[in-house]
Amino acid sequence: MNLKPWIQAFRLRTLPLALSSVALGCFVAYYDGGFSWKVSLLAILTTLFLQILSNLANDYGDSKHGVDSVKRVGPVRTVQSGIIQPKSMKKVVILFMLLSLSSGLWLIYEGTKGIPFLYVLIFLVLGLGAIAAAVKYTIGKSPYGYSGYGDLFVFLFFGLTGVIGTYFLNTQSFSWEVLLPATAVGFLSAGVLNLNNMRDRVNDKQSGKNTLVVIMGIEKARWYHFSLLAGSVFAGLTYMLINYHSPFQMLFLLTIPMLWMNVVVVFKNTIPEELDPYLRKLAIASLLFSLSFGIGLLF
Repeated sequence: MNLKPWIQAFRLRTLPLALSSVALGCFVAYYDGGFSWKVSLLAILTTLFLQILSNLANDYGDSKHGVDSVKRVGPVRTVQSGIIQPKSMKKVVILFMLLSLSSGLWLIYEGTKGIPFLYVLIFLVLGLGAIAAAVKYTIGKSPYGYSGYGDLFVFLFFGLTGVIGTYFLNTQSFSWEVLLPATAVGFLSAGVLNLNNMRDRVNDKQSGKNTLVVIMGIEKARWYHFSLLAGSVFAGLTYMLINYHSPFQMLFLLTIPMLWMNVVVVFKNTIPEELDPYLRKLAIASLLFSLSFGIGLLF
C-alpha cells in the first residue's frame, strides 16, 4: 500500500491547529492543580484522529459535491485528482470515525472516574457531536459547511469544547474563566478556516459552496479576519489580567507580530491562491499562541 497519497490526504499542516486547543486546556488544568498525563495524551490522540477525519471527509465530500475541480486553488485534493478512489476514501473515513470513537470513549472513561454519570452522558454527546461535525462539514445532502456554519462549528469544537473539555477531564471541575482562553483558541481556529475560505472564494461561489466569505463578501471577510485575531489576543489578555501573578504571563503577546502580519497580508491580497502559504503560518502561530500562553502561566 502506497502511504504517500494518504499522508497527503491527512493534510498534516492542519494538525498544529488541532493541538492548540488541547495543549491550552492541559496547561490551564495544570495551572489550576488538576493534571493527568493519561487524560492529556488521550485528549491529544483523540483530537488528532478527529482532525484527520475532518480532512478526509472534506476531501471526499467536496469531490462528491463537485467543489474540487481543476479551478480550485491550494493543495491538490486526492479524490478529485484520482490519486485515491472514492470507495477507498470512504472506507478510511469510516476507519477514522471508529478510531475517534474508540479513543474518545477511553478518554471519557479515564476523565470521568468517580464523578456522577451525568457527566459521562454529557461527554458522550459532545464526543458523538464532534465526530458528526467532522463528517457533516461537507458530506451528506445538506452539509453545514456549504451554508456558512463552518466557522461556528469550528469555534465550538476546536475552541470551546477542545479547551474546556480537556480542562474538565483533567480537573473534573469547571471554571468560568476558562471560557476566555477557550474563546481565544476558538477565534484563531475560525481565523484559519476564514483564511482558507478567502483563498477558495472564487471556486466556492461558482460551485455553490456558500461559506461565510462567499455570503459576506471579501471586504467584510477581511475585517472579520481582523476581528477574530484581535479578539483572540483580547480574550487571552483578559484571562491573564484576571489571574495575574508574573510578567512571564504576557509571553503569548510575542505572537502578535505573526498575527498582525497575517492580517496585513489579508488586506493587501488580490490573488486568492497567494494566501495558501499563510494558512500554515497562521496554524503554527495559533499553536505558538497556546504554548506560550500555557508556559507563561507556569512562571
